[in-house]
Amino acid sequence: MDLLSGTYIFAVLLACVVFQSDAQEKNYTVREEMPENVLIGDLLKELNLSLIPEKSLTSPMQFKLVYKTGDVPLIRIEEGTGEIFTAGTRIDREKLCADILVETRCFYEVEVAVLPDEIFRLVKIRFLLEDINDNAPLFPATVINISIPENSAINSRYALPADIDPDIGINGVQNYQLIKGQSMFRLDVIETPEGDKTPQLIVQKELDREEKDTYVMKVKVEDGGFPQRSSTAILQINVADTNDNHPVFKENEIEISIPENAPVGTSVTQVHATDADIGENAKIHFYFSNLVSNIAKKLFHLNNITGLITIKEPLDREESPNHKLQVLASDGGLMPARAMVLVNVTDINDNVPSIDIRYIINPINGTVILSENAPLNTKIALITVTDKDADHNGRVTCFTDHEVPFRLRPVFSNQFLLETAAYLDYESTREYAIKLLAVDAGKPPLNQSSMLLVKVKDENDNAPVFIQPFISLSVAENNSPGTKLTKISAVDADSGHNAEINYLLGVDAPSEFNLDHRTGILTAGKKLDREKQEKYSFTVLAKDNGIPSFMTNATVLVTILDQNDNSPIFTHNEYNFYVPENLPRHGTVGLITVTDPDYGENSAVTLSILDVNDDFTIDPQTGVIRPNISFDREKQESYTFYVKAEDGGKVSHSSTAKVTINVIDVNDNKPVFVVPSSNNSYELVLPSTNPGTVVFTVVAIDNDTGMNAELHYNIVGGNTKGLFIIDQTTGNITLKEKCVVTDLGLHRLVVKAKDLGQPDSLFNVVIVNLFVNESVTNATLIHELVHKNIETPVTPNTKTTDASSPTSDYVKITVAIIAGTITVIIVIFITAIVRCCQSPHLKTAQKNKQNSEWVTPNPENKQMIMMMMKKKRKKKKKKKKRKHAPNNLLLNFVTIEETKADDAENDGNSATLDVPIQLEEQTMGKYNWGTIPTTFKPDIPDLAWHYKSASPQPAFQIQPETPLNLKHHIIHELPLDNTFVACDSISKCSSSSSDPYSVSEYSYSVTTFKTPASIHTRPVVNPSF
Repeated sequence: MDLLSGTYIFAVLLACVVFQSDAQEKNYTVREEMPENVLIGDLLKELNLSLIPEKSLTSPMQFKLVYKTGDVPLIRIEEGTGEIFTAGTRIDREKLCADILVETRCFYEVEVAVLPDEIFRLVKIRFLLEDINDNAPLFPATVINISIPENSAINSRYALPADIDPDIGINGVQNYQLIKGQSMFRLDVIETPEGDKTPQLIVQKELDREEKDTYVMKVKVEDGGFPQRSSTAILQINVADTNDNHPVFKENEIEISIPENAPVGTSVTQVHATDADIGENAKIHFYFSNLVSNIAKKLFHLNNITGLITIKEPLDREESPNHKLQVLASDGGLMPARAMVLVNVTDINDNVPSIDIRYIINPINGTVILSENAPLNTKIALITVTDKDADHNGRVTCFTDHEVPFRLRPVFSNQFLLETAAYLDYESTREYAIKLLAVDAGKPPLNQSSMLLVKVKDENDNAPVFIQPFISLSVAENNSPGTKLTKISAVDADSGHNAEINYLLGVDAPSEFNLDHRTGILTAGKKLDREKQEKYSFTVLAKDNGIPSFMTNATVLVTILDQNDNSPIFTHNEYNFYVPENLPRHGTVGLITVTDPDYGENSAVTLSILDVNDDFTIDPQTGVIRPNISFDREKQESYTFYVKAEDGGKVSHSSTAKVTINVIDVNDNKPVFVVPSSNNSYELVLPSTNPGTVVFTVVAIDNDTGMNAELHYNIVGGNTKGLFIIDQTTGNITLKEKCVVTDLGLHRLVVKAKDLGQPDSLFNVVIVNLFVNESVTNATLIHELVHKNIETPVTPNTKTTDASSPTSDYVKITVAIIAGTITVIIVIFITAIVRCCQSPHLKTAQKNKQNSEWVTPNPENKQMIMMMMKKKRKKKKKKKKRKHAPNNLLLNFVTIEETKADDAENDGNSATLDVPIQLEEQTMGKYNWGTIPTTFKPDIPDLAWHYKSASPQPAFQIQPETPLNLKHHIIHELPLDNTFVACDSISKCSSSSSDPYSVSEYSYSVTTFKTPASIHTRPVVNPSF
């Protein structure tokens, strides 16, 4: 028997290793007392079974709860969805786990089988039952009597009976409260090592039995649950005489092991206690605490005199494996001693194994009906073998007693699946009686057997067979509906009703075909179109009438023959091509794509251009369009024609499409200035203009389009003082800083307009003349200055660096102020002497003052300016000299260079512009200047002819000099190499390196100044390009 048992154990362990994969465990937490139909979990999702396609299963997925016949499950499961719900049966944790220690968690287990066999899983579900506060704590009695000696010291403690609460944790007893303690007593709660809370009564005042021998009050106990529950009891305290020594146990904790088959009356242990008192006060009485369970009190007896604990009723380890016995020793006083006796009941092999059969396939009258077509590993039942014994005595193996086509497959430690191990055949064996045998490992081993009946059900196990598993046929398109195509035939090896065959079209069969379910004749129910579908491949089915029926399929391939019934189709009804205007002749414009749904010669398409068009050609086969002309967007922006497509059918079909060729602009036009209309115009700027004010707007246009016509403006010449800035987008010229006296006069700006064309941008320049003055008193003079301005060299915008330190500047300014003061004093002194020495002739000449305006060129090198005048000059000779004064022509060049850089600001373009500018100094007695044209033609001479000057003369400026009072002055001829300015005693003499011509009005007395005047210049501002 031992050898047989060992063999079975090895077989079971081996099967566990091989088949463990089908067993799974899931844990859930459920609160007790939950109502019916509360969702607990979803096995379909949590086992990842939703990923399994339904089409791959022979039958729908099913979740079946496996439980013992006669048991009432606490949960239910939806067989189709796997959702777990609470059932109508009440879940009471205290009832289900009544014999479990307080600190032990309470579980409820159940198994679920997942069907069909292709995806079979056996899932053990373990529910952890959470406690809720559904029980109120209760005192052992509604009236508690306690006796306290009258000589009790203050703060003496007396134990009260502890209450009982079946709930655990926070839902158990948490607090005791004394109601109406009459200030004589108070209550304290002591927690034992086992976690129990016991109340103790504390004396707060001295007692006197003769004065009052009885105190009545209430004690209240509360748990910590929600909602909180409580109960009360009446506490009656009797004041008694004193017993001042308490019993003491020799051992406070005793642990004993005793076999479960110990006979009744067997001694378990004896507790010993002593009392230092004598007489009646030393007599010790032993008894169990009210915290000892009722089961323990039923099984054990405590001798109240000797303290001997004996077995009162037979023990059963399977029911209660251990017991806690709290023994109290009292000498009649109110503080008994406590000792804990822990009794462990050891196991003996006194229980035979039990076999629990939980059917997966529901039996009929106790017999499982199983089809002969049941696949291998078909699960029949879950076999659970248990043994109430422990350890080795509780190890159980299970097996069948003889050879049958079934096997037991281990899934958990004590559970097996009964499943088919071979294919069943009704014709050979119609019924099986399976004997299940369970044997434990005790000595001697105990066994148990159980019988399970299985009947095999006959099935229709032969499928129809097609004569031709693959059927190929062809038919011309545009057929008449109802045309017969072929007849399909199949045979079935079965007979009778199971051999009757019905023909069906498969689910992939198109709606164009019909199949007679009895004769198998296949017809075309609709008109077929090869262009929609050339071939049809679908399945036909042959199904017998057996239950369940068998079905076989065959493949049908129908080929549709072509007819020329379609015209060529352009991919677009209208084609729009975009080509650059510099595309060479015979380059590629675009491609026309044409399709024809027909086949063979019916789909061969030839392309041509309608209405003879010599400007373009098209390749008849490829559809490539090429130009025979050169494009010029400015002359013609688009071309339109039609293309014809014709197929090669016997009766040909054709179609046409419109083609539009749009010419894309290339940057081949330079910007043209509209405002100013010419280089000879000017704009008045008042000195009082605030900085930031737009004083002039430059406008240019570009005949190109898009980015090629988008312009940016920059000041590339003049403006050496940095008085003006320009917005590169709008062309607005803005005053940068407040005008001072030295800024009065004509300012000349060279403005460049550059487009953003790619790959190379184009540009043009224009001269903008800005006249800074309060008003234009002599427009003719301004026009003359503008004309001269065109011929005068322009100082290019260059960056200057002031290397002087603040200290050197301060010294220079101080020296200049001192020198200027001395000069003014000397000039006033000399002027006074000269006026005193004037002749009457000169005084008469001064009365006939002439009104005129003069121009003072100022060189850039800041040299000293001296003006020598003759004391006496005749008026007539002076006029004659003015009439015949030769024209002094100043010619110079300015080079404007634009450097190509990588930054985006100058767009990577480079150009050099040499601008010759002439200044014609004429006598101011007569002005005869022409009218400035108002239209700036695009074809005016390019300013590029000003580039690359060979003149050695430096660029110069004309600086305004504004007097404080008089408006009359005398014009003197100025030599080319020496530029000087004469001013009277109250005029402010200054010069600057400003580029524009300056026109000022003032008067002075004719005299000769020999004292040199210092020049104060404005620092040159670095203009930003």
